[in-house]
Amino acid sequence: MGLGAVIAAVAAITFIVVFLWDGWTRPGYNPARHPVSALALGARGWIQASNFFVCGVAIAVGGVAVAGITWPLGAAITVFGLALVASGVFPMDAMRGYPPGTPDTTPAVLSRRHRWHDRAGAVAFTCMPVMPAIAAFSTAFGWEVRGYSAATAAAAVVLVGRFGSAWEKDDDRTGVWQRAALITVLVWLAIISTVVAFRSL
Repeated sequence: MGLGAVIAAVAAITFIVVFLWDGWTRPGYNPARHPVSALALGARGWIQASNFFVCGVAIAVGGVAVAGITWPLGAAITVFGLALVASGVFPMDAMRGYPPGTPDTTPAVLSRRHRWHDRAGAVAFTCMPVMPAIAAFSTAFGWEVRGYSAATAAAAVVLVGRFGSAWEKDDDRTGVWQRAALITVLVWLAIISTVVAFRSL
């Protein structure tokens, strides 16, 4: 159980590091505007696709480990991890100027692959406030962890909502809001997983 939680903690931080580095160094990609999912497109798309798949699997495994402490939280983490995997398996359509040469608009007709990507993303972003909210009410953790989880859940609701609104409007800060939401929740996930790992020693 402890090893699975450690793997999830490492995966959560790795996911952040990879999408920040890849987005910062990718030619023609604007991390302030473009979503993380767009990194799975183009010649270097395999990097983010692998990031989705490998880290998603590791987080799902970590969810199984957390379930040994509190099964509702473990189940939510596992679902979140599997949604990340699906996001990599079904990449989004090219749009809004990325990859370079793509029209700077949203396609009128979206592919079946993109629609599956949207469904996976909806599950992942629903899990983001739900996971810390479950931990906030779990007697498996002390008041410090529950308080931090409650604050994370509240922040996730706001940030995910701002991202959703920005995406619909094709706002220039869409990528900023998405990254803020992902980093907030993934750092929380790394900490929670570390707590579970230490409790397993």
